[in-house]
Amino acid sequence: MNNDTICALATANGIGALGIIRVSGNEALSVVQKCFPSKKLEKQKSHTIHYGYFMDEDEAIDEVMLSIFLAPRTFTTENSVEITFHGSPHIGKRILETLMKNGARMAKAGEFTLRAFINGRIDLSQAEAIADVIASENEASRKVAINQLKGGITNEISFLRTDLLNFVSLIELELDFAEEDVEFVDRSALNQLLDKIELKLNSLIESFQYGNAIKNGTAVAIIGKPNAGKSTLLNALLKEERAIVSSIAGTTRDTIEEVLHIKGHAFRLIDTAGLRETIDEIEAIGVKKAKEKVENADILVYLADVATTDFTDDIEMIKSLLRDDLKLIICATKIDEVIPNHYENVEQIFIDEISQEFDFIKISAVENQNIQDLKNELSSYVEQLKTSENNVIITNQRHFEALQKSLDAVDKVKEAINFQISTELLAYELRNALEYLGEISGEVTNDEVLGNIFSKFCIGK
Repeated sequence: MNNDTICALATANGIGALGIIRVSGNEALSVVQKCFPSKKLEKQKSHTIHYGYFMDEDEAIDEVMLSIFLAPRTFTTENSVEITFHGSPHIGKRILETLMKNGARMAKAGEFTLRAFINGRIDLSQAEAIADVIASENEASRKVAINQLKGGITNEISFLRTDLLNFVSLIELELDFAEEDVEFVDRSALNQLLDKIELKLNSLIESFQYGNAIKNGTAVAIIGKPNAGKSTLLNALLKEERAIVSSIAGTTRDTIEEVLHIKGHAFRLIDTAGLRETIDEIEAIGVKKAKEKVENADILVYLADVATTDFTDDIEMIKSLLRDDLKLIICATKIDEVIPNHYENVEQIFIDEISQEFDFIKISAVENQNIQDLKNELSSYVEQLKTSENNVIITNQRHFEALQKSLDAVDKVKEAINFQISTELLAYELRNALEYLGEISGEVTNDEVLGNIFSKFCIGK
């Protein structure tokens, strides 16, 4: 199938000023030539643009510009043509139908990028980075994706694999001379290398929490009793009337999710139903959903209404929701409704009752008081996840799992050395470490993994 000529719409579906259709394959020029009689395409230079009419036999479909890219200096390393047409979905459909009638077929999801990988233009982590660049929704995720596209993680992994490969070769040589009881590998030098590799792997693995926050956003659950001001706070953070605000308790029956960008980072804000015991069946479902959202949240923003004087229920609710990996921010809300003396000791009440560390902010969402302080606290949480010594950030779950497996294999190699276990086992675990690192760049892979990765791409990429 890699010898087929493929085509697909490269621009978004819908009406636009222009649309682009990509064609790739060794026969791309001859296929397009049948629809573009204006010039002899095979006589044209690479990276040139040509004007004319795209034809279906004797019928002109549209006035187009053709961009010609000759192998191997193309994205797929194959001959490629890009057809720029007036952005009518109907015209795009007609052009694709005509191309298929003349020898091309529709590309599968991610097939252009798959060909770039198979033909050696990019490695697997760079292919995944292309999808991440397309999907980036904030400045931080764009920067990380571009760094990976430039080969950031590949360079890190290649150094580790090269050092390991040298030792694997010597260990394999030892196996060939096993009967002569000869050691070609200095075990202390191998241990030093393994310590170095272990340090680098741990650094990359630790970066995943920050990378995940960059790529997928940080989940922030806004929780509190009914009428604590959750929906008002959501509106204040977003600076728009996104949630219904009412003095009637239990207005929010379902969760509302919106994305807020702060200093280049994405936060998925989740406004939930007020937490309380209720006989209302629909409200009870909302309360259950609220608790489920907290279980999957990175940050819990708990709103305590300072207009009240009894925080017993709030404290018990917070205790029931806490986890070791959950950041807690307690916001004393509605400070515009009471005098300062009424709420100045509220923080100490929570300090006395809650053992886990938390941040405390006094806010008025209605008056927009200290809302920026809350935003700063959210932003600092993400920044603190970043390890300053590591320029490569892991954002991909597949890479994270491969790094963990490689680290486990390295640990087993160290154990084998320390306990003077057989050279065969040493070689086996070293090969495992190499293989897991190779999975990241695609040096070691299988069709199932490739199918899973590229099926998530859009058709024209």
